[in-house]
Amino acid sequence: MTINNYEILPIKSPDDLVRVRQATRALAIQLGFSLVEQTKMVTAASELARNTMTFGGGGTLRLETLLDNGRKGLRLTFEDHGPGIPDIDLAMTDAYTSGNGLGLGLGGAKRLVNEFEISSRVGEGTRVSITRWK
Repeated sequence: MTINNYEILPIKSPDDLVRVRQATRALAIQLGFSLVEQTKMVTAASELARNTMTFGGGGTLRLETLLDNGRKGLRLTFEDHGPGIPDIDLAMTDAYTSGNGLGLGLGGAKRLVNEFEISSRVGEGTRVSITRWK
């Protein structure tokens, strides 16, 4: 797999959430994603960026365009140094909520993408990586 290019955006304010959505949509369009694929990726990005800002105290987004045997993809990696998630399995359940988000939660974001990885350490932060392939 080849990373064609990447960009890192800060996630600290509501204005940054708008930039995350705009950058995600722009790259999805550039990669030839359909409108439905674009919307799924932007929706997942919006949820995860809001989580990064609200629960993680802010952090970063790394956007990467990928090429794997002729297949194009978009990987987004959200990282914060906040309190972490004490029980990832619980946080991934649909009924779980810890705030006033879009109502998707981590499980909803996972269903919108092809690949989903999460790691978290209490007191150190959380890292969530999502990938969608064209």
